[in-house]
Amino acid sequence: MMNILSILVGLCTIPFLIIGTIPFLGWSLWVVMLFLLLGAALGALSSSNTGRNFNLILMVFAGFRLFIGGGIF
Repeated sequence: MMNILSILVGLCTIPFLIIGTIPFLGWSLWVVMLFLLLGAALGALSSSNTGRNFNLILMVFAGFRLFIGGGIF
């Protein structure tokens, strides 16, 4: 159950992650990272690693985008 909830959190953050890739909207990725952290925590409570790994991959993508934009752009 927690794994499904973790995957749903990750899927719900994808549209906001895509919006955050637009220049000057990178600051929104900080909020996305919080939700992805919540999803990874829910996935860690599950016996399966799928939801946790999915959220961690999205976190790496969002973190890389923040790194490129200097954390703001």
